Amino acid sequence: MGVTRTEIFTEEQNKLAVLLKAIAHPARIAILQYIMASKTCINGDLVEELGLAQATISQHLKELKNAGLIQGTIEGVSVCYCIHPENWQLLKDQLGSFLNAFTFSSGECC
Repeated sequence: MGVTRTEIFTEEQNKLAVLLKAIAHPARIAILQYIMASKTCINGDLVEELGLAQATISQHLKELKNAGLIQGTIEGVSVCYCIHPENWQLLKDQLGSFLNAFTFSSGECC
């Protein structure tokens, strides 16, 4: 497979792609939903809640954190995760703009 040529796309297109790639897994969506529903920092609760191995949860959390959708703080020997508010708002704004760029009118489709 070839190398992705991100330099030919806008900064907004690249950022949106990174954010969407990070949430393009059902376990990551479940993690984000759990974090949002809990309205607090979470740490070890996810293993029991989702029924996945700790290593699997850790890898998904790493992907979400690398994309900037969640942030973590170290509390003793554990890391506490929550939604990264600025990047979450960026995702909402960019995804909303992307989706709202198209409006369907009857008879306009092939």
